[in-house]
Formats: sequence, C-alpha cells, structure tokens
Amino acid sequence: MSDAVAAAKPIFNRGAISACVILAVIMQALDTTIANVALPFIQGSVSASADQINWVLTSYIVAAAIMTPPSGFLAARFGRKRVLLVAIAGFVTASILCGLAQSLTQIVGFRLLQGFFGAALVPLSQGILLDIYSVEERGSAMAMFGVSVMVGPVLGPVIGGWLTDHLSWRWVFYINVPIGILAFAGISAYVHETDVNDKAKLDWLGFGLLSIAIGALQMMLDRGQQLDWFASGEIIIETVIFVSCFYMLLVHTFTREKTFINPRLFLDRNFAVSMLFIFVIGVTYLASLALMTPYLQSLMGYPVITAGIVMGPRGLGTMVCMMLVGRLINKVDTRLLLFIGLGITAWAMYDMTAWTPDVSQWTIIYVGFVQGAGLGFLFVPLTTMAFATLPAEMRGDGTGLYNLSRNIGSSVGIAVVSALLVQNVQINHAELMSHVTPFNHAFDNPAAAGLSPFTAAGRAALDQMVTLQSTIIAYTDDFKLLMLMSLAVMPLCLLLRKPGQTKKADDDDHAIVME
Repeated sequence: MSDAVAAAKPIFNRGAISACVILAVIMQALDTTIANVALPFIQGSVSASADQINWVLTSYIVAAAIMTPPSGFLAARFGRKRVLLVAIAGFVTASILCGLAQSLTQIVGFRLLQGFFGAALVPLSQGILLDIYSVEERGSAMAMFGVSVMVGPVLGPVIGGWLTDHLSWRWVFYINVPIGILAFAGISAYVHETDVNDKAKLDWLGFGLLSIAIGALQMMLDRGQQLDWFASGEIIIETVIFVSCFYMLLVHTFTREKTFINPRLFLDRNFAVSMLFIFVIGVTYLASLALMTPYLQSLMGYPVITAGIVMGPRGLGTMVCMMLVGRLINKVDTRLLLFIGLGITAWAMYDMTAWTPDVSQWTIIYVGFVQGAGLGFLFVPLTTMAFATLPAEMRGDGTGLYNLSRNIGSSVGIAVVSALLVQNVQINHAELMSHVTPFNHAFDNPAAAGLSPFTAAGRAALDQMVTLQSTIIAYTDDFKLLMLMSLAVMPLCLLLRKPGQTKKADDDDHAIVME
C-alpha cells in the first residue's frame, strides 16, 4: 500500500487495530527480559550449570534475530495478516511448552521455537501501523509502537520477579497466553489481509549465510569470557565462521539480483544512517538494563521485586517522552530531538559513573527516569526518519532489517558489557591487592586491626573489601563506556535529512547524472 493510497483510503477501527498489534509487540518484548530474574529458579528445576542456563536467554535471542529479516518475504508470499496470526499462535504455544518443560534440553528447544515465531511480531506490527496512519500521523503511531517495544524490557524483570515469587517460574511463560489470545482475536476481527505475491521467492543462500553468521557471532560473544576468548579453539572457529559467512553474504548481496537483503535499502541515506543509529541504541539501552539488575541485587542487596520497582520509572520516562515527541515530531527539527535524546542519555550515564552501593533510591529512580526520557526522544524520531523516504514496497524488508539491527545491537551490548565487567573486576582486584603488603604502614593503625594481612580473618576481610571496590570500579567503567558511545553517535544526526530535503537532493543528483 503506497503512502498516497494509505492517505486516501479510510481505515476503520484504527484504534482497535493499533491496540491489538501493540499487544502482540508487548508480548514479544516482555520475553526478552522477563525470564532473567527467574533463571536461578529454572536452573535448580532443570539441574543446569551456570553457563548452560544462559542458553534459556540466548536461544531466544538467536532465533528471533535469525527469523526477523524473512518476515517481509513471508508477509508478501502468504499475506501479512495470516503470517501474523500464525506467529501469535505459535508464540503462545511455545510459551506453554516452555512452562511445561522438565529438562534443560526441552526448555532451550522451546525457547528456540518461541523466538522463531516471535521474530515476525515486531516488524509486521510496525508495518501495519505505518500503513494505517498517514505520513503526518506516523510520529504519534511510532510513539505508541516505541512504548510497546522499549517498555517491555523494563517491565519484564518487575513482572517476572513478582510471578516467580508469588506463583512459579513457569508463570513467566504462561503470562503470554491471555495476552496472545486477546491479540489473536482482535487481529482476526479487525485487520484486513494484504495482497499475496505468488511469485515472491526467498534467497535461501543469503538467508542461510545470515543465519549462520548471527548464530556464530552470538556463540562467540556468549562463551568468549568463559573460554578466555581467543585462547580457545572454539572461539577462533566461531569467529572464522562469522567473518567468512558475513563476507560471503556481502559479496552475494551486492553481486546478485533479488537477494535476501535488498541492497537498494542502503541507497536511502536516512535508512542507512538509522540502521547504525538503532544498533547503538540497542547496545546502550539494553546493556544498561543488564548492568542495573545485578548492581541492585548483588551490590546493593535489593530483593528481586524491589529492584524491579526501583527500575520501573525508567519505563515511565520513556512513555511520557515518547508521547510528547509524537506531538512535536512535525513541529520541531527531528535532528534536534535526536541531539536532545543523546545528550540526556549521556548525562544519565555520566551520573551513574559516580554511583556506589550507598546511592539513594531516589537517585536511582530519577536518573532512571531521565535515561528513559532520553530513549523517548530517540526512538520515535529515528523510526520516523528511517522510513520517511523509503518507498512503500520496500517497507516490509526495511522493518525486518531495522529490527534485526536493534536486536543484534542488544545482544552485542549485553555480551560486551558483561565480559568487560568480569575482566575489569579481575584487573582492578589485582591492582588494588598489589598495595596490600606487610610493608604498608596503613595496617599499623589500630582501627585497621580487623583488616590485618597477618591473620587469616584479616586477609579474608581484605579480599572481600577489595573485591567489592573492584566491582564498583568495573561498573563505573561500563557506564562510562556507554556514555562515550552515546556522545560518539551525535555526529550521525547531521547525516540525516528531512523528507523534503532528501527529495530535493535526490532530484539534484538525478539532474547532475543527466547532464
């Protein structure tokens, strides 16, 4: 459906359609983090080791990342409504199976199935919203969509913690059943089917290369720290597979016609820049969430539910600012909104670099709110700009690739900050312990009698204190890295152009070519 047709053709029950597709997105977004707090309980239930239980998370991410790009092809070949309904039904069924799982193999397999079906929910829902709203209204539509995508990971730990404490870890998956039923019923009743293209074909070679590359990258990032990175033959093999498949994918994409990834997407400057932008946002946002949960629970001793409640205002800040930006998007330069969002995010990260376990709850709440507000200023303008100049017939492929970039950014960000945290704790511990010697006269002070390196009890107390300080410094380094990343992408805003500017520039380029 072209933009002109979408603007001219009246859409009935638009509110109901929006509500139903947003329910589907929330269901999928919740599952990116809702299982995190339940992992220790799942680990004991299925008798898994610490590294094995992480597959409950990574299997879902890998399957979702791999199956996101083909969503455009599936919608074109079988109809968007039909594919969306199958995805919802499959996701709910896989969720029930995850709740019933009795072994690690079963739950990992069912999580793969869950990610397989859930991958299409976000891009197809985004495509529906882009079609039923005019160009002028898409800012508000993307605000609603952004709230559902980005608030889900924030609410996940809160809901997951409550369900695990009061019911069972299995209800972390059963919660998808009522949401899925409502979304399925609403989409069945209100959404109209799109035209089916019987001639649509899938580039199996491109799809296979991308799938293997993503799988190898995720394996390398997940197991790198545990296996000491490139000192391990497994990590070297996975790296070689990733680089080789990614290189062959690039060659295949730019030398063949009708490939799995449409290279014409990257000729649109706004879309190409937005792809890099959303990757960095995926890194900074979900990586900071991955850091906050253990920081509050391990260092500050917060119970699971309390930690989730303290982090809740982050989602409130996102929702408030997304709705605000949705109204400003057609009145204020989009690049200015992006600058503001990046500046707010960088400030929040800067404030977090000064945190210690003694930081007050109020500070955590308001800084989290500010960070969420920064995301609100980023997601809506960026999504609007990414698809503002993209032809309607390329929008399906575009939404799949755009969401793939965000998903990969999230997984890469979580893996990198987690690996750096472990590594920096070890480095900081070694450096601090180098000052703990019998020749340090600080231990001559009677007040330091309990920390004497001459007694077993004193050495144990010293080691505990040094480990705590090393961990605090390591978290500070991670927050500083995320702050610097937010500042580093600011120049990308200057590469984005308004739709009118883009059209004029394209016309000028065409005129130059003709001359």
